[in-house]
Amino acid sequence: MQNIIKGFSRLDKEEKIDRITSMFTADAAKSTALLNSYIHHDAAVQKVHDGFAENTLSNYFLPYGIAPNVMVNGRLYAVPMVIEESSVVAAASKAAAFWAERGGFKARVDGMEKKGQIHLYYRGDKSVFVEFFESNREALLNAARPITEKMTARGGGISSFMLKDLTHVEDDYFQVDISAITMDSMGANFINSTLECIAGEMKRLFKEQEVSGELEVIMCILSNYTPACVAHVEVEARVEDMAYAGMDGKTFAERFVRAVKMAELCVERAVTHNKGIMNGVDAVVLATGNDFRAVEACAHAYAAREGRYSSLSHAYIKEGVFCFWMDIPLALGTVGGLTRLHPLAGLSMDIMGHPSASELMMITAAVGLAQNFGAVSSLVTSGIQRGHMKMHLNNILLSLGANDDQITAAKEFFKDRTVSHSAVAEFLERNK
Repeated sequence: MQNIIKGFSRLDKEEKIDRITSMFTADAAKSTALLNSYIHHDAAVQKVHDGFAENTLSNYFLPYGIAPNVMVNGRLYAVPMVIEESSVVAAASKAAAFWAERGGFKARVDGMEKKGQIHLYYRGDKSVFVEFFESNREALLNAARPITEKMTARGGGISSFMLKDLTHVEDDYFQVDISAITMDSMGANFINSTLECIAGEMKRLFKEQEVSGELEVIMCILSNYTPACVAHVEVEARVEDMAYAGMDGKTFAERFVRAVKMAELCVERAVTHNKGIMNGVDAVVLATGNDFRAVEACAHAYAAREGRYSSLSHAYIKEGVFCFWMDIPLALGTVGGLTRLHPLAGLSMDIMGHPSASELMMITAAVGLAQNFGAVSSLVTSGIQRGHMKMHLNNILLSLGANDDQITAAKEFFKDRTVSHSAVAEFLERNK
């Protein structure tokens, strides 16, 4: 059995690379060379990237693309997208251009509240604890004022503060629940610091006032479920103006609405449908240095908020007008965290005109809906694989070691043919 690596974090980068490649890779020299080739040539830039995480060996690059022609509330944006999946940026761009010619996306923000809880156990007479909380409500909030006063001055701060009795689901279990407006900050540090401060004061007062019973604070943590921090986005057009991919507008619109209905009704379809939305959303979230894992988790929980997982987007035709819309929770920030530390995240904000958090929510929601429109449109017309595999052709060629001449010839050959890994391999074999 191999020995456990001790003190790894104290090694310098060169030592870490040597330790990992020598112990865990088949060819240490080749692996070391590969890791070193992805280290940035500018030491200052690399130092910034090394600071984002721990035990860094190198960098892992993803494409930084742009979706132009994203019109939101009458303003045209070029939106940065960071994603590795072929056809996503192309589909979002095509859909954005389609809707830009039809008035663009209409968007609004229906709330920006984020949540956090102190999870605790109180063993004793519940009425005593409830009375303790209510009589000390202001003192608890005042204890956190050094943290909250600047946010409050900017128009945000704590918007609700309550004690939740959850003893019906777990003996002695309570939550102190707060909602907060964090303005242009994502708000995790603000909420967590506020919760910890309130919890400390609660324990102090509980002991000082000699309250009967036993209080045990388990943890203080924000919630990434933010159903009151939601962006609404929609597009609409007359059905006769919806001709797409050789299909007349009425037929296309009706097929599109039925496809979205299937995602509302079928969980298996809904998961893939919503994944398509998140292809667009996550790409913008990554490009702006926000937390795509939090956004993903929240979106999928929101899709199941009525007790059954369903589509995030919806479509209908009424009086000859096609409407496609979505509500999606998006706890995003434009200040703090990687949004200011990562140089490309800063560039993303610059390209979009330095949007506020609410503006970024609307832009991101629009890209998500555009991506969803592009995917569903392909499904109800030519099929998803035709366009996807055309975009994936280059990846297949590179994976098979094609040279420049073969790549050029293959792109010409597959213009009107179905792309598959085996078909590309056969083509390269014939054209050595």
